[in-house]
Amino acid sequence: MSEKRTSLWENGLIWFGAGVSIAEILTGTYLAPLGFEKGLMAIILGHLIGCLMLFCAGIIGGKVRKSAMETVKMSFGQKGSILFAVLNVLQLVGWTAIMIYDGALAADGVMHTGRWIWCLVIGVLIILWIVIGITNLGKINTVAMAALFLLSLILSKVIFAGGGAGAPSDDSMTFGAAVELAVAMPLSWLPLISDYTREAKEPVKATAISAVVYGIVSCWMYVIGMGAAIITGEYDIAQIMLKAGLGIAGLLIIVFSTVTTTFLDAYSAGISSETVVSKWNGKHVAIVVTVIGTIAAIVYPMDNITDFLYLIGSVFAPMIAIQIADFFLLKRDKSSLAVHIPNLIIWVIGFVVYRILMNIDMPLGNTLPDMVITIVICLIVGNYLGNNRRFDIDPTWYDLGAESPKKEEKETPPSCGCCCG
Repeated sequence: MSEKRTSLWENGLIWFGAGVSIAEILTGTYLAPLGFEKGLMAIILGHLIGCLMLFCAGIIGGKVRKSAMETVKMSFGQKGSILFAVLNVLQLVGWTAIMIYDGALAADGVMHTGRWIWCLVIGVLIILWIVIGITNLGKINTVAMAALFLLSLILSKVIFAGGGAGAPSDDSMTFGAAVELAVAMPLSWLPLISDYTREAKEPVKATAISAVVYGIVSCWMYVIGMGAAIITGEYDIAQIMLKAGLGIAGLLIIVFSTVTTTFLDAYSAGISSETVVSKWNGKHVAIVVTVIGTIAAIVYPMDNITDFLYLIGSVFAPMIAIQIADFFLLKRDKSSLAVHIPNLIIWVIGFVVYRILMNIDMPLGNTLPDMVITIVICLIVGNYLGNNRRFDIDPTWYDLGAESPKKEEKETPPSCGCCCG
């Protein structure tokens, strides 16, 4: 019996749902100080950079039919990938909690029943999505996405048709910082996309559709948030919905966009956990992650996520840069090793460079320069190791889990009994 694969349409729907997000709208409001024209340029430029990286990450997993964290083994080794799997699970638990918190806060602003109740409602719906499973969502996802699409059109029309003088731009947000905030969202999906492209019938086409659909929809959400903040002067999602006259419709946008996005976070946390402990069941872990995220959303306030977004960028930008260099340029696979030390050192350098670049206002943001630097270092080191025969024969110096190769004992030729002695 052939394994069930996802179609191009289903992959497009998955990433449409990922793009229609309260987090995107909220982050878009941060760009309002730039003004609409500069803000729009920053959004588009940031998403072009981020979605190109997203496409590369998806291609790797789709071609080798491996999950996102399984592909990390190809650059960092079997045990080296565990570091990134753990970091990815932690960021996904964080995203799950943040998304449930933001969704519940916004929903409670529209219908005052108590934030904790909305946390529970959203949490239960996410678990329902997980139980149904990624390959069986089909018609449910189609209906949910169609409803979200129509409601988002209504939200756009109401906000932008309302006009208004708009807030004047100021210097509280630089263009480079705005680009980086736009890059951060697609970048946060890098450690996840292969979890879905690996299931696709046509992985390359599915990856292209996923990156394009997500990029367009995410830009749209950013523009809604930024436009609403400029035109209405409001930065609160619930107030934006209420001022737009969207009661129940606004509530549905909030709840279902939160569910369809956060489902991907929780599901991928489960898949990543299998890299850490192979005996764990990904679906069960995803449910546990949702429960933890729901409890955290009830207990802890999570109002500003900019530092969280920058932290994600500093961790995963150099990671995917190394993967791109290894897979597309060097064409090398280190998954047979336990830990590939050179790439881990390069990743640390990339992480530090990103944090340093955060203090420099660059028009293209931090991610692209950091990735270029990391790829160049990776190519130099990779070519050096590849051209040095000692490293080909004895890789143990950079593989923590490798056993030293046993020296072959040369057979002593039989003595002829004369001068050969």
